[in-house]
Amino acid sequence: MPNPQDAQAAFQRLLDIMDDLRAKCPWDREQDAASLRKLTIEETYELADAIDDGDWDELKKEVGDLFLHLVFYSKLGEERGDFDVTDVLNSVCEKLIRRHPHIYGDVDATDSKTVKANWEAIKLKEKGAERRSVLQGVPKSLPAMVKAFRIQEKVQGVGFDWPDEAGVWAKVQEELAEMREAANPQDEAMELGDVLFALVNYAKHRGLDPEQALAQSNAKFVRRFQAMEALVEAEGREISAMKLEDWDRLWNQVKATEV
Repeated sequence: MPNPQDAQAAFQRLLDIMDDLRAKCPWDREQDAASLRKLTIEETYELADAIDDGDWDELKKEVGDLFLHLVFYSKLGEERGDFDVTDVLNSVCEKLIRRHPHIYGDVDATDSKTVKANWEAIKLKEKGAERRSVLQGVPKSLPAMVKAFRIQEKVQGVGFDWPDEAGVWAKVQEELAEMREAANPQDEAMELGDVLFALVNYAKHRGLDPEQALAQSNAKFVRRFQAMEALVEAEGREISAMKLEDWDRLWNQVKATEV
């Protein structure tokens, strides 16, 4: 474990640098929460790339970049008189204690499913009158597949879900049939969304992360297609002259090398 004094000193150093940047740097002085938003999202995706690549050196750098952004937002809150970094840290500490009564209280929770259900129930109770729906806390700007997964986690937390995988898979098949029978492109698009939503639910029941699974398939396709491009070049051919049977031959050739 890190030395507590060293960790505190490092964090204070970052806070001091943030104070300097806001006071002395023209670019940093111009920033507000709205201008930082897109940069924070970009940094989050860079962190995700480091995780996917298993690159722990890069992961350390990206965690640092996110720390900087969080400190920046805290500094903006301090300047507005709304909150400061102490308020932010105490707030999250208090929330974690409240929502882990099996650790800091007398509630029994021996599995992660119970922990998640307790978390959602406590969260809903905390929000009280201001929270009109279990789904109100799902961010609007989440990517659609991630959002579908979070929606289904939320409703599962209050007991709205299929009791077993058989029902979930039957729903996938039902939605596929409805998509095949769609009368027009608009209906087909709607049914496609229902198919994807049902598949996300099936993935959740199987303990799979659909976003990660699709990312892996994307990466696999890119890897194989770029390998085919290299073979086309090695054969001295032009991509524009390739026919479907040529692509099929190269695809099988590349696929066979991965076995």
